Amino acid sequence: MKQRFYGLAVLIVLLLLARSAVFVVDETQTAIVTQFGSPVRVVEEAGLNWKLPQPVQAVRFFDSRLLVFDPKPTEFLTNDKKNIVADAYVAWRIAEPRTFLETVTDREGAEVRMADIVASEMGAALGQYPLTALISTNPEEMRITEIMGVVTEGCRATAAANFGIDVAEVRMKRLAFPEQNKQSVFDRMRAERERTAKRYRSEGEEEAIAVRAEADRQRQEILATAYQEAEGIRGAGEASAMRIYGAAYNADPEFYEFLRTLESYSTILDDRTTLVLSSDSDLLELLNSKNN
Repeated sequence: MKQRFYGLAVLIVLLLLARSAVFVVDETQTAIVTQFGSPVRVVEEAGLNWKLPQPVQAVRFFDSRLLVFDPKPTEFLTNDKKNIVADAYVAWRIAEPRTFLETVTDREGAEVRMADIVASEMGAALGQYPLTALISTNPEEMRITEIMGVVTEGCRATAAANFGIDVAEVRMKRLAFPEQNKQSVFDRMRAERERTAKRYRSEGEEEAIAVRAEADRQRQEILATAYQEAEGIRGAGEASAMRIYGAAYNADPEFYEFLRTLESYSTILDDRTTLVLSSDSDLLELLNSKNN
């Protein structure tokens, strides 16, 4: 009975040792086998692997995927002495698992170190550019992409050399002003917009005056041309009328004189007109000849 008990105990111990001697690496993981705390082997391929049973050897697993770290927003000073709060994020992965384990131990330790690196690189980069390179209404002045490219390269070099971390990219999420500076910045922005609006209104008024002046000039030219044409037409009409009158007079002078006299009567005489004329007046000649 005791032999069976001892045999069962030995079997259980062997099973436990066998279980602690094998491990499975997932496709999204990298494993490091440590012996008494010191790394001895890196396993990057997924599948079943083996090691010496605990406590001789242990396994540490690390995520091999691209990770995102979101450090706290930090206040920086630009080249033109403007305070600004920058909020960025870091995309990174473990490039050298052994170096990573020996220097930062785990993800939490890595993010603490990366926060310092990002703050240092951001401060150095932003300090070389004015505020208009970060915030401007003119797209040609913006340098965000260029600045973050410099920050990414600096973070990548430092993290790879010291901690076995590959920094894929550092991107800006948000830019803001410190709370104590917001009102003064808004007032300055408002004043700049008002100056721009006044300039646009002034330029528009100048252009409107020029347009009105040009329209008045064209109006005067059109009126002068029309008056000249009208006078020419009127002169031609009067000349034509004179020719007609002359032709009519030459055809029958006495009849023409008779018609002109009748027109004169209709012009100067009505039922309220009283004329006192001498007997030899030309105006009475037709009446006198009719009575005779």
